[in-house]
Amino acid sequence: MEIEFKFCIPAERVAGVNAAMRRGRFEPIRMEARYFDTADGALSSRGIAFRLRREGDQWVQTVKALGDGPLDRQEHNAARGPATAGTVPEPLPRLHTGTVAGARLLEALHAASGPLTETYGTEMDRITREITRQGAVVELALDTGRVVAHRGTAQQREARICELELELKAGPVAGLAALARQWATRHGLFLSTVSKAERGERLLTVPGNHSHRKTRPLSTIDQQLPTGAALQRAVVAQCLQQILGPASDLAEGSRDDEHMHQLRIGIRRLRTALRELAPLAPGGLDPAWEPPLVQVFQHLGHLRDRSQVLQRIGAELRAAGAPHLEMLGDGSTGSAPAEHIVRDAAFQCALVGLMAFTTQGLDGATGSEPAGLAAKDTRRWVQQRLHTLHAQVHKGMQCFAELSPDAQHRLRKRLKRLRYLTEFVEPALDGPSARFLDSLQPALSALGRLNDERVAAALYREIAEAGEPNAWFGVGWLAAHQELAITACAETLLQIAKAPRLRKAGKR
Repeated sequence: MEIEFKFCIPAERVAGVNAAMRRGRFEPIRMEARYFDTADGALSSRGIAFRLRREGDQWVQTVKALGDGPLDRQEHNAARGPATAGTVPEPLPRLHTGTVAGARLLEALHAASGPLTETYGTEMDRITREITRQGAVVELALDTGRVVAHRGTAQQREARICELELELKAGPVAGLAALARQWATRHGLFLSTVSKAERGERLLTVPGNHSHRKTRPLSTIDQQLPTGAALQRAVVAQCLQQILGPASDLAEGSRDDEHMHQLRIGIRRLRTALRELAPLAPGGLDPAWEPPLVQVFQHLGHLRDRSQVLQRIGAELRAAGAPHLEMLGDGSTGSAPAEHIVRDAAFQCALVGLMAFTTQGLDGATGSEPAGLAAKDTRRWVQQRLHTLHAQVHKGMQCFAELSPDAQHRLRKRLKRLRYLTEFVEPALDGPSARFLDSLQPALSALGRLNDERVAAALYREIAEAGEPNAWFGVGWLAAHQELAITACAETLLQIAKAPRLRKAGKR
């Protein structure tokens, strides 16, 4: 199993990284690789990469598969002998028999509908260098080059490769994380989850038809809740699975609203985990992680408010007869683009720290994990916390219409925390937890709609006061509509009282 961080390098910082890599003892090597899959994508659909790579004058066959957390992966290499001009060895999957990655490869091929064929390749120069930091031996690898895919015989597409990988060779993950934070901050690097194989796969898709990466579900817990410290790690790892992909795509320049939406949900879930689960193992979760998460969440929220909210509410206003707004524009005026927000050094360092946290115990280090609650006490604590949150929501929903807007918003956030905490521990809950979660959704949707209308009302007022009189139509329409939105929230909240209650996370 490998533990590594991979960063993309902005084009303007490549020269500086290259110079830094050459300050110590380094090794340059020329590489070319051929990647293989079946016609039905049996490997790529399972997150498996299978390649033959010429490293200098030798061929090496490699299979890579997804690991159990955001920082690890399964990999196995098999030497294939000297490289001969003009020849490429035949891929031999059986060489990986007896390994975890190999088992996943052979299982995927057994289910495939056809043989392996070459799909794309890479051509790149690599510089490697070893650095020791805090007792950890880390190999840095700077890769520059391109990935090339052939679509039929008439069209060739390619993408740039410019990455820095930091792989733990020996010692504690803490040393690897410290070095990763240093290089990321010094050189403006940002984490990437896009492998060279995935860049090749993207080249094979029809332009404009790229589907969003789906969050891979993690087996965080089973029917027995683990210790407090283990539950913290498992839940943080689950949240990072939702965060890292969209954050990587946005940092590379994606303008897709769905990436922004998924990242904000992931950050909100992670913040819930950091706050709600902190008592399970005091000292395990670093409070310094939260401020950068809050900053990115809020900045992306401003982008969302001025694009998605204004677009959606604006369409309803036009249907109601609203006049055209000259100053509405695309809603992005005065806001930093998403890629700059996500590339923020503090945010990237927080992600590094969180990813390293999920690997505690995997590097063989001892004494680094806080004791935390035992499994029995963790079950009791989770039960009590869910009961407390549910009681707070129940109290607030009885008089929702009389609450101040701030109190109504706090109730919405508390309801989200109840939902997320339930999702985190759902496998260990007795009773109809799925039906309970379903019962929360109508109220969350109604509360979200009320929040969007209030955000839109503030934005329309801002536009009107800036000199666009037509925006007053939106201010008035939204003010008149607010009572209906509040009533809808109150009605859906009362439905929660009729839903099945969660019972004790009992012993198994």
